[in-house]
Amino acid sequence: MKLLRYGAAGSERPGLLDGDGRIRDLSGIVDDIGGRWLADLSWTLSLDVAKLPVVEGEPRLGPCVAGTGKFICIGLNYADHAAESGLEVPPEPVIFMKATSAICGPNDDVVIPRGSTATDWEVELGVVIGKPAKYVSEAEALDHVAGYCVINDVSERDFQTKRSGQWTKGKSCDTFGPIGPWLVTRDEVADPQKLKMWLKVSGDTKQDGSSSTMVYGVAHCISYLSQFMTLHPGDVVSTGTPPGVGQGFKPPRYLKAGDVVELGIEGLGAQRQNVRADT
Repeated sequence: MKLLRYGAAGSERPGLLDGDGRIRDLSGIVDDIGGRWLADLSWTLSLDVAKLPVVEGEPRLGPCVAGTGKFICIGLNYADHAAESGLEVPPEPVIFMKATSAICGPNDDVVIPRGSTATDWEVELGVVIGKPAKYVSEAEALDHVAGYCVINDVSERDFQTKRSGQWTKGKSCDTFGPIGPWLVTRDEVADPQKLKMWLKVSGDTKQDGSSSTMVYGVAHCISYLSQFMTLHPGDVVSTGTPPGVGQGFKPPRYLKAGDVVELGIEGLGAQRQNVRADT
């Protein structure tokens, strides 16, 4: 099932995408797509989709999950991306946090922050946690996943690597976390390690990869994270990016006002963001 949230920022309503590509309203069934509604998705099994109200027009899509407590990212999780960054593949997953205030809708503008000269793109497979996960094994890790989504892990490389300290400051600017368009429930993704991924900037393909080339797969990442912290329903894990980011070009090619970023993952939908400068 493709769950989503639609409406004005801060006032989104829960919905789903039906088989004909129409948005159906779920507000009479659940209060939002998050928290306890993700911990137990059995309510989706009894839905009569044809009887749900059709949402007219083309409303804004919000981030596909509400109330995210933790936005966790895995760095350098594709060997070829590590190589283009001039870094070694890490012996264990690199973990960093992205501020939840960075989260925005999949088609909202990406805003280049003041002082930025190196705002970059990264298409990533997002994992949305369902059941709480603490000390889970790799074999049982996917049982704790509610579903999957597309994420653009927008990054300011100078803030990230040249301003001292940890990566978080280059990852957490407002609008640096477009999530969606949909949360595709786990039962509809046969293998999260066999998904094609792509990203274009102003019509030029920059990233063309697959989740099959991850160093540490989804199950490993969930199990690994759960050894250090409890993962809760609605938490989001962004699992890394394939090669083709702006930092890897010679010379680097970063986003500028007026660019249009389009990205998607097989079966999980696509995003489109206009890029503008902060004022």
